Amino acid sequence: MNITITQSMTGPLSTKPYRSWALSAIHTAPSHVGQANPTNLAIDTTKERIRKLFNNVDLSVSSYDTAWVAMVPSPSSPKSPCFPECLNWLVDNQLDDGSWGLVNHNRTHPLLKDSLSSTLACIVALKRWNVGEDQINKGLRFIESNLASATDKSKPSPFGFDIIFPGMLEYAQQLNINLRSKQTDFTLMLHERDLELKRCHSNEMEAYLAYISEGLGNVYDWHMVKKYQLKNGSVFNSPSATAAAFINHQDTGCLNYLTSLLDKFGNAVPTVYPLDLYIRLSMVATLERLGIARHFSVEVKNVLDETYRCWVERDEQIFMDVVTCALAFRLLRINGYEVSSDPLAEITNEGAFKDEYAAVEVYNASQVLYPEELSFGEQILRSGDILRRIISTDSNRLSKFIHKEVENALKFPFNTGLERINTRRNIDRYNVDDTRILKTTYRSSNISNKDYLRFAVEDYNSCQSIYHEEVKGLERWVVDNKLDQLKFARQKTAYCYFSVAATLSSPELSDARISWAKNGILTTVVDDFFDVGGTIDELANLIQCVEKWNVVVDNDCCSEEVRIIFLALKDAICWIGDTAFKWQERDVTSHVIQTWLDLMNSMLREAIWTRDAYVPTINEYMENAYVSFALGPIVLPAIYFVGPKLSEEIVESSEYHYLYELMSTLGRLLNDIHSFKREYKEGKLNAVALQLSNEESGNVEEEVVKEMTTMIKNKRREMMKLVTEEKGSIVPRACKDAFWNMCNVLNLFYAKDDGFTGDAILGIVKEVIYKPLS
Repeated sequence: MNITITQSMTGPLSTKPYRSWALSAIHTAPSHVGQANPTNLAIDTTKERIRKLFNNVDLSVSSYDTAWVAMVPSPSSPKSPCFPECLNWLVDNQLDDGSWGLVNHNRTHPLLKDSLSSTLACIVALKRWNVGEDQINKGLRFIESNLASATDKSKPSPFGFDIIFPGMLEYAQQLNINLRSKQTDFTLMLHERDLELKRCHSNEMEAYLAYISEGLGNVYDWHMVKKYQLKNGSVFNSPSATAAAFINHQDTGCLNYLTSLLDKFGNAVPTVYPLDLYIRLSMVATLERLGIARHFSVEVKNVLDETYRCWVERDEQIFMDVVTCALAFRLLRINGYEVSSDPLAEITNEGAFKDEYAAVEVYNASQVLYPEELSFGEQILRSGDILRRIISTDSNRLSKFIHKEVENALKFPFNTGLERINTRRNIDRYNVDDTRILKTTYRSSNISNKDYLRFAVEDYNSCQSIYHEEVKGLERWVVDNKLDQLKFARQKTAYCYFSVAATLSSPELSDARISWAKNGILTTVVDDFFDVGGTIDELANLIQCVEKWNVVVDNDCCSEEVRIIFLALKDAICWIGDTAFKWQERDVTSHVIQTWLDLMNSMLREAIWTRDAYVPTINEYMENAYVSFALGPIVLPAIYFVGPKLSEEIVESSEYHYLYELMSTLGRLLNDIHSFKREYKEGKLNAVALQLSNEESGNVEEEVVKEMTTMIKNKRREMMKLVTEEKGSIVPRACKDAFWNMCNVLNLFYAKDDGFTGDAILGIVKEVIYKPLS
């Protein structure tokens, strides 16, 4: 792998599924499946540039860290610099306003406190060796003009600024650097630094102190810092902390690390190295968030395989950095790698959350904890509370970008949304000029890149054009089968299609989308027929026709409504059977018919219960209600079209059935919670009402709803474990993803009320199917 460092400091860097909830390899569809329009040459070129980034990690130069490396004395001649080339770089790379550090494309400072810290470090380094007097004076004028910002609590700060900056001011005084500032300001900064140091010591934040140890000054403790020296000789892969370690305790390992950096990068260094594992994982996460990871499935798998190898070997790149550890854990787990949350729990402590990025990554990782891990993952789960505290109390000091990141993490937990909705939101909010903050700011074209955005927009719009045509075909199918003539039935073609386009979004999954949507339309019609449109005799007649299958509709159908519904069902099931044969190389028609019969028999049972005023037990109700919720005919046939071949053994397995049962139970509970009041007035059976009618329980509505909500959360985590674990599983991952996708569809539909019946999500439906990105 190549690592390059971006030397330019006067402008931005070169221009950084989620196809489904977890990234799955895209299976090649048979030739009959509709394909997206061929991408033009420009898009192919863009894709190739992105592909090359996997092998070329790019980091911006850090004037702050380069300054600290420049301060290192030569072991053989302590009055001379060990790395004079770094001093030369400082002299040559001062900005026009007298500062050092990164600037945005409009030549403004992304973080003023970072510019102050970087500039002071450069001044101290130059003064340390008595060079660059003009640069020192220009730098001092910049600091004097902006020093008030150093104590402004409303401004965002680099990592450890309240300790490092006052520590460098002390060192500057020792070097007789004449910084014209109010003594009261200097005294205040030193006082707050002492308070911060005491807080860190009392909270046992040794790792944090070791990382920012260049700012410790006369309280520097090599024995404490040495605990965090890595195998490559560095202190937390930080050039500045490692330089300070050598200055304070001439450690050979530190010097070897610094020497290797200059051998690799020339005359300046990045703020952290190595960072390639984190950068490549960030690439994977970014491509997933923008919905384009499927185009780089080989590269993504290589990154994840390498990360898993490092995880198994307990590589320091992962286990000495909470951000990398949390990101690696989340990506590995959702992609089916067997990883324990124990290492993340061990590394997660109060000090780990000093950085907002760490809190965000740990919070995201907390979303994929298994049920049995919740009891000992307390520290991980606390990340959500920390993010909420950051938003409520520290929002002013956050950079605008990280503030949005924190907000989004809390508002849209990454594993609860629908892929196309998340993708559109992430594209809309994508920050091409994303500056990351450690002890100083840095950029990487691997993380933020115009090519990512350009390709993501093109891909989104290309997929959407396919969706638009598929919806038109479904609308024609509804009319051709006279379903629009059934006055009792809700017309939800767009909603039914949206629920699958938002999750099974890849162009080659067209057959899966059509199957899902047709059956969604039909389950809505059948549900309304069994609820309000038909008599008991008509319901029984419809079931008899499906059981008989080869019927003479003019003789066997007792009403026009039964005739229309049966013929539409037969048309859809026959299409599914014929089309699935090309994917599965076997006839699955009988399975699809049986799925429909199971649904209609469960609906008939409920209709009879209502007619006879029979009140079932809660167990009796749920055993029937998960089937009558009508997800079977929608999801189970569609799974035949997602790629893998499904044998009879798989379809009849307990794992397959439990995935279906769990998904359907989640949906039924969500429905019953949100439709309880309406269904109670209509005299319909409902889990909430049945629990309330249980005289022994003595429960009130709020308690029942709370208990069911907790059950839903627990069952979601159980479902997630079933989906992500590969050990002992025979159901292919792409198929398990479909069950999980439907769970997320239900989360959206029932976010506030019965969103499927109302128009609450109409705007979202239009965005996914009709409204292109600009």
